[in-house]
Amino acid sequence: MEVRLAKSRGFCFGVEDAIEMAEQEVAKRGAGELTALGPLIHNTQVVHRLEQRGLDQSGDVETIKEGSNVLIRSHGVSPKVYEQAKQRKLNVIDATCVLVKRAQNVCRQLHEEGYQVVMIGDKHHAEVQGVIGYAPDVIIINEQTDLDETLARRPRLGIIAQTTLAPKYVGEVIARICNRNFKEIKVVNTLCMEVVHRQEAVISLCQEVDVMFVLGGLHSANTAELARLCIDAGMETYHLETWDQFRPQMAAGKIVAGLTAGASTPEWIIADFAERLGTFEA
Repeated sequence: MEVRLAKSRGFCFGVEDAIEMAEQEVAKRGAGELTALGPLIHNTQVVHRLEQRGLDQSGDVETIKEGSNVLIRSHGVSPKVYEQAKQRKLNVIDATCVLVKRAQNVCRQLHEEGYQVVMIGDKHHAEVQGVIGYAPDVIIINEQTDLDETLARRPRLGIIAQTTLAPKYVGEVIARICNRNFKEIKVVNTLCMEVVHRQEAVISLCQEVDVMFVLGGLHSANTAELARLCIDAGMETYHLETWDQFRPQMAAGKIVAGLTAGASTPEWIIADFAERLGTFEA
């Protein structure tokens, strides 16, 4: 089978920086001497490798022993968590993605300017939970939100978005908001362009293939978004973590397969999948 790779795929610089920081700190301090506040990134295989090297990723700031070393993962945390860490005298190593940091700062700034902050995103996502901590009463919305009820009597809106969302999706939600009666709406683009480039690449690749495989953590928001874009393009699509989840019927009768991966997926997983799929006879 012919396999075509998306031109932009896999690790983004924020993930690379977080992993490099974690590995360096573990090497310097020793196994078991650094605790991350949850999985560093949304990729099971990478998380497992980091654990094998000595990084504890099961930490909770309220239960970590006082004076310990704690790693803030790439998704970031709220100011409340930093304050809790300070009170417990924890040594904080911050691996928050710089673009997530920017979204946090924009959230705070919009509030200080007098806007009702609105964030487009998944209320359960770690990044979103961290960002909304930078302003009181942030409203989280998505395409399913009843805007008439949610945004009633809020005349000045400051809008930001989860960094991993697709521009088209964010634009559609903003358009729905603009149809309401507000005195002022300020939109700040907080999207990650690396993620956007991956989205553009996969949409382009869908024009060339018979089936798409999207590799990445099943709980990874940006990977799920890549799969959704493929499906929206009318392409038969499979979101898998590794080759172990591949089944022959997924590629049966297909000639050309497309392959991409989310921002938390390492190149070795992509290369292994591509090599194995290339030897598959449909």
